[in-house]
Amino acid sequence: MNQATQKDTVWITGASSGIGLALTKCFLDAGWKVIASARGPGELSALIDANENLSFVPFDMTDESQMDTVREALSAQTDKLDCAVLNAGTCEYLDITETNPDWKMMDRIMSVNFIGLVNSVEVSLPLLKKSPRAHLVGVSSQAVQAAFPKAEAYGASKAAIRYFLSSLRMDLKQYNVDVTCLLPGFVDTPLTQKNTFDMPFLMSADDAAKRMFTALKSRPFEYAFPKRLTAMLWIGRHFPKLWLSKLAPKKSSSTSA
Repeated sequence: MNQATQKDTVWITGASSGIGLALTKCFLDAGWKVIASARGPGELSALIDANENLSFVPFDMTDESQMDTVREALSAQTDKLDCAVLNAGTCEYLDITETNPDWKMMDRIMSVNFIGLVNSVEVSLPLLKKSPRAHLVGVSSQAVQAAFPKAEAYGASKAAIRYFLSSLRMDLKQYNVDVTCLLPGFVDTPLTQKNTFDMPFLMSADDAAKRMFTALKSRPFEYAFPKRLTAMLWIGRHFPKLWLSKLAPKKSSSTSA
């Protein structure tokens, strides 16, 4: 993305913390007008008070009854969107060793990560089409590159995002809307801070956001980072039996043969 004028407007979801908050700062520093959304302002509050180019529109992406209200709120602030960065998401892990695994988790995670992103596209697309050359950006994950234990819900939702954006890219070409899918690795956010396993090549939210913002200048179809993790997952994808032997939980002594 080139240095923007005051008329360049971006909508960022999941902007109250983590990567979304860091991306908000990147766009503001580059001169963009930023419309930030999340269920609540969170860590954005101080930033909103200090920056006239930043506004907040509350949005629970899983609540379809809010969509018309959010669409109207966006239209009241701008006549077009030059970019939409759909970043909001969540994560839970399926523990198959439990007596009654929480299979409803699949519904919850898909509702936020995938359906929530689809709802956000529906809200923003009319304004994106009004920009001479709009950019629609969705955040998937490097988790789609190879399987991880307990990541059935999260990985499936992020894989759905990846395919959805790939297909949408084809349909939006006629409207001059570019589509990018971002696939970050492990980023230090309130969400990942709950993880109890090793996270190779963990980076700060600020570092991840800077990499994303720089990559978006060329409007790539996809951008996966860091490259060291990409290389590691390439092994997992192309040598699945080796990957399985290394990552699959070992049989416990209480498990019958």
